[in-house]
Amino acid sequence: MKVFNAYKRNALALGVTLCFALVAASSQAATSPMLGVQLWSVKDEIKQDFEGTLDKLAKLGFQGVEFAGEFGKYKADPAGLRAFLRKKGLQCAGAHTRVDQLNAANFKATTDFYKTLGCNRLIIAMDGRAASKEGSAELAKELSALSAKLGEQGMKLGYHNHEVEMLGDKGQTNWDLLANNTPKDFILQQDVGWTTYAGKDPIAFVNAYPGRTVTTHYKAKFVKGTEGTSIIGQDKTDWTGLTKAVRGVGGTEWIIVEQEEYPNGMGQLESVAASMRGLQAVLSKMPVP
Repeated sequence: MKVFNAYKRNALALGVTLCFALVAASSQAATSPMLGVQLWSVKDEIKQDFEGTLDKLAKLGFQGVEFAGEFGKYKADPAGLRAFLRKKGLQCAGAHTRVDQLNAANFKATTDFYKTLGCNRLIIAMDGRAASKEGSAELAKELSALSAKLGEQGMKLGYHNHEVEMLGDKGQTNWDLLANNTPKDFILQQDVGWTTYAGKDPIAFVNAYPGRTVTTHYKAKFVKGTEGTSIIGQDKTDWTGLTKAVRGVGGTEWIIVEQEEYPNGMGQLESVAASMRGLQAVLSKMPVP
């Protein structure tokens, strides 16, 4: 009987443990994709108070940050920055960088810094060659080689668009050229704001390249030549449809809010907070994935 009772206690304990594990997994799934913010959005405020600004972003509900070259007092202390992020409950969602930071002279220093920080996604923020077909082809070749080199370090490479990559006929844009001439694990970080500004449908680009929109910039930007509001949820972007696409097709792990316009005299952090509230309102009306 004692053995049987002990067995029941152990079984009960195991059941409770599994129950909590399932609840935790459910909670994690409810935030999928995770929500991050591109720190360029608060580029002035973060220079004035790096730690304080990150603390405020964490309190807004962001789970991670994407760096854009500003590290405060931690510019030579990635381990310290990683510890600070952990203390604030933040992860590194990725980092924007330049191609020259990954050349032969800088590759080791750059990758050592980000690996220590706990960042395994490096996104090329922009490159002037992407303005032409010839330049895009050259850029795609270089990015493919760098992607393979980073893969050996356990890291991923990607590219972030502006308007110029999205111009042209369907399937014939420079974004399409880059996508079709880079490896399947190369991240196509679509900036939704610039896509809509170019008059294109961001959902179509997600659907065109399944599994490659690993991180996505959610930015409210009105179509070129029209009027609009640059706060998520106060604009005309189909955020619900886009979120369904990035969840179901794009393979998106991080939705990253980026704010580069600050309407009605709003401050940088204030505008980010407004867009975050708009995004949360959209997500609250959608089924948990």
